[in-house]
Amino acid sequence: MRTKQEPIGSGFGAASTAAEVTRGIDLSGKTAVVTGGYAGIGLETVRALANAGATVIVPARDKKKAVNALQGIKNVQLAEMDLIDPASIDAFAKTFLKTDSPLHILINNAGVMANPLARDARGYESQFATNHLGHYQLTLRLWPALARAGGARVVSVSSRGHRFSPFHPEDPNFLHRPYDRWLAYGQSKTANILFAVKLDEIGQASGIRAFSVHPGSIVGTDLARYLSLDELRKTGVLDENDKPILDPSRGLKTIEQGAATNVWCATSPMLDGMGGVYCENSDIASLIPMEDLEKIKTGSSPAGSMPLGVFAYAVDPTAAGQLWTLSEELTGVRVIQRA
Repeated sequence: MRTKQEPIGSGFGAASTAAEVTRGIDLSGKTAVVTGGYAGIGLETVRALANAGATVIVPARDKKKAVNALQGIKNVQLAEMDLIDPASIDAFAKTFLKTDSPLHILINNAGVMANPLARDARGYESQFATNHLGHYQLTLRLWPALARAGGARVVSVSSRGHRFSPFHPEDPNFLHRPYDRWLAYGQSKTANILFAVKLDEIGQASGIRAFSVHPGSIVGTDLARYLSLDELRKTGVLDENDKPILDPSRGLKTIEQGAATNVWCATSPMLDGMGGVYCENSDIASLIPMEDLEKIKTGSSPAGSMPLGVFAYAVDPTAAGQLWTLSEELTGVRVIQRA
C-alpha cells in the first residue's frame, strides 16, 4: 500500500527548525550521508543530525570549503565526490562499502538551480545530471549499505519549483527543444519527487523508505548563485532594500527552518512504515487540486505565493517508472541487492 499524499498532523509547522524536530531523538550508532552538507540547508542538516548523535559523512566537491564550513561540528567525516562525475560517485561509494558499515540515512541535498545551459561529459543537461542522475547513481551504488541498515531512509531535496515543469522522458536533456533554465530546474525537481516514489516502491523489500521534500525559499545560499538581485526581487524573496523577506507561512524561511523537513523525514518516528511521499513544513504535503494547477502559469508566481502541496504529475507512479527506466539506461546503474 502506498502512503497517502496527505498531512498526518505532525505537530510541527512552517517555522519549525531542524533542532526542534530532532529534539529528543537519539541517533547514536547511526550513520548518515548528506550531499551538499557544507553549505546552506545541507550544513544545517548535518549539524542537526550530528548533534543528535549520528556519524555524518559529507562528500564534497570543494574539500577546502567543506573543511572550513564544518569546523566545530562533532561526528563529521569528509570525503571527495562530484555529483556530475560518475567515476567520482563510484569511487566514493566503493570506499564506503568497503567499511561494511550500514547506512541509515542518505540525504540527497546538493543541487544547482537555473544555470545557463551546460552539459556533463556524457552530454546530459547539467541540472538533470546533477540534481537527479548523480543522486540516482549514488543511491543505487550505496544500496547494499542502505539494505544492511535494516530500516534506512533516503531523502531527496526537491522544491516547489517542480511546478515549472513535469518530467519529459522524450527529451530530458534538451536536445530537441530550446533550453530554458527554469524548465530544466523544474524538470529536475519533479524528477527528485518521482525518484522517491519509485525508490520507495522498490526499496521496501530491503527496508529502505524514501521521501522527497520542499525545504522552503531560503535566500543567501549557494543555490541562488546564478540569479541576479533583480531576479531575486521579482521572485519576492527580497525587499526594496535587498534584504531577505522572512515569512515561514509563505515558505520564506531561515536556513534553520529550511533544514527542518529534511531532518524530520530522515528521523521522525511518525513516518515509520511510510514512504514515497512529498513533504513540506515538516509534514506530508497535500495534493494540489487540478483546478489550481491549471491556474498557475510557469514562472508567473512569486516564491511567497506558490501553492502549498505537490502536483499530481510529480507523484504519478507511471511517470516514476518511466524515469527509473530512463535513469538505468542513461547511467548504466541498476539496483544491487547485496554487497
